[in-house]
Amino acid sequence: MDIDFPYHFDSRGRTALTDRDDHVRDMIEQLIFTNPGERVNRPDFGSGLLQLVFAPNSPELAATVQFTLQAALQRWLGDVIQVNDLNVISEDATLRIDLRYVVLDSGQQRSATFTRTV
Repeated sequence: MDIDFPYHFDSRGRTALTDRDDHVRDMIEQLIFTNPGERVNRPDFGSGLLQLVFAPNSPELAATVQFTLQAALQRWLGDVIQVNDLNVISEDATLRIDLRYVVLDSGQQRSATFTRTV
């Protein structure tokens, strides 16, 4: 069992725990929505997605996010997951990230969608 994200307490007043697959998804979410410079001992951790929130939404923005996110996933979570498919879609005022990946220690294929309005 791993600590759940975001940090909170369970019904018994203890640190909430989660299973491995949910923890891996939580790690991906943290990587996507952390800006480089936010982590004290890892100043280059993050994808920089939130720095692009005020940029005009466009196919070019989606391509930029896809490129930087692919690199960040490989660098920071390459020993935990194998990315099978990553699509960043720009629709109106929404940026959607669709990710299919394999959790390496279990071999389980997973998919996750992350959405932000820009």
